[in-house]
Amino acid sequence: MEKMSEAMEKMRMLVGIEVQDLDHLDEEEEENSSSFGFMDDFNRNCTLSTKQRLYGFAICLVAGLTCTLMSLLVFFNPIKFGVAFTFGNLLSLGSTGFLIGPKRQVNMMLDPVRIYATALYLASILLALLCALYVHNKLLTLVAIILEFGALIWYSMSYIPFARAMISKIMVACFDTEF
Repeated sequence: MEKMSEAMEKMRMLVGIEVQDLDHLDEEEEENSSSFGFMDDFNRNCTLSTKQRLYGFAICLVAGLTCTLMSLLVFFNPIKFGVAFTFGNLLSLGSTGFLIGPKRQVNMMLDPVRIYATALYLASILLALLCALYVHNKLLTLVAIILEFGALIWYSMSYIPFARAMISKIMVACFDTEF
């Protein structure tokens, strides 16, 4: 039984559910109380167990990946593809909110290291939905989906140390031609 407790504690630490000491928690609450008041209320009212968090993460991730993969069936209709692909991305993004909590998710998304990647990704999602649902232009929707895919890669790479710098160097090396 003790090994099970240790395994659950390791799992909690792995997914970001840490038990913090009260002094550190009070300092953090004072620091973020003005900017994230809504998120504090939301976190207090929506406490999930580790098992519920893992189930929510798995369900959202599987639903998001299913939506993204099913969007390939309607690839030649860019409007339907754009809606399904974007909805799949939103579900996948929401799955990490279950895993680490919505407040921590927002804090990580607004981290100075990835604020521009987050803004570009969210803007590309909105642009893809706007082109697909309101403009109904297949070419613009296809361009928006390509932009969204690129922004998704750039946003995902912001979580891996030095990945964006490496991709930038590779792209410069590949496309830097001297005639």
